[in-house]
Amino acid sequence: MNHQTKSNPPRLGAIAVVLHQDRVLLVQRKKAPDAGLWGFPGGHVEPGETALAAAARELAEETGVIATPLRYLTNLDIIRHDPAGALQFHFLLAVVLCDYVSGTPVAADDVSDAGWFGTDDRANLPTSANVSDIIALAYSTTPTIGPI
Repeated sequence: MNHQTKSNPPRLGAIAVVLHQDRVLLVQRKKAPDAGLWGFPGGHVEPGETALAAAARELAEETGVIATPLRYLTNLDIIRHDPAGALQFHFLLAVVLCDYVSGTPVAADDVSDAGWFGTDDRANLPTSANVSDIIALAYSTTPTIGPI
């Protein structure tokens, strides 16, 4: 088992899960490691910034959509090793449920596309790991909204 080194510590990130009108907001990543895959808007948490605030900021930067962070849904450890077993990166992602306020998704920053997706729209969409599980979790913890 590889252990973390001081030169490559875990990095904190936040992703925004936004549900609106029976759809979920997803973005297509431009950069590795998930280039070309669809997932949630998000990115690094800046020093002195809460993960809740980072999720809302990254959402606005990447899509132009404005939302209010409501609560943490879960955390994800994203750990990747190279073929030799050396640690490439370790991100701890805070998954934040956000309440839509305004805006139409437009790809910006480090995403190549953005949009609202229902269940049928997502059927053949290449997604990052955990996307379906996170969507299900968001709906299971939001009693006033039905599943998409």
